[in-house]
Amino acid sequence: MHEQFNFIIEVLGTISFAMSGSFAAMQKRLDPFGVLIIAFVTSVGGGTVRDLLLDVPVFWMTDMLTCSLIFFTCVFSMIFKSIEKNFKVTLFIFDSFGLGLFTIIGIQKGLNEGLHPLICLTLGTITGCFGGIIRDILLNRIPLVFRKEIYATACIIGGGIFLLLSEYSVLSYGFIQIFTIILIVTIRTLAVKYHWQIPKFYGYEQNDEM
Repeated sequence: MHEQFNFIIEVLGTISFAMSGSFAAMQKRLDPFGVLIIAFVTSVGGGTVRDLLLDVPVFWMTDMLTCSLIFFTCVFSMIFKSIEKNFKVTLFIFDSFGLGLFTIIGIQKGLNEGLHPLICLTLGTITGCFGGIIRDILLNRIPLVFRKEIYATACIIGGGIFLLLSEYSVLSYGFIQIFTIILIVTIRTLAVKYHWQIPKFYGYEQNDEM
């Protein structure tokens, strides 16, 4: 049961980030091949970095299901774009869910390797964020994680609570996973809606946005 639920989380995370990457690429008016490439790196970028750090086989190179999911999700998103015109909202929704889902996957990969909880939290943040970082760099944008939006912080808060509940709570593991994913999505949503920001140690000047 536990393995099946983890599989569902991985599938949903892959689909969410593939949709996120596809819509981000279509915002930049890339051709279908470009959309597919951006969808692919968004979905597998964080997991690839994680697996390289863990010195284990890169997950998508031994799992054709992941590649197939990305391909068909990308095709669907290009068809869906003719119906959905609000790219910004759609991109935000799928990116937020991908962030929550992949953060949990990364933490669990670290726990399975017997690593310290703080290292597991770092791996979860890397898994959740690095696909988006690579996506934004390829699209010539400043990555979200480096901007004023709450992004990696949501991973860290949600991941930290996940580790605490897993260690000290009597709640079922599946419930803790779902709760943490929803928590990360909620933090992201509230942060954007109410313009929450991490305090800066410098002030803004006139040329800051240039």
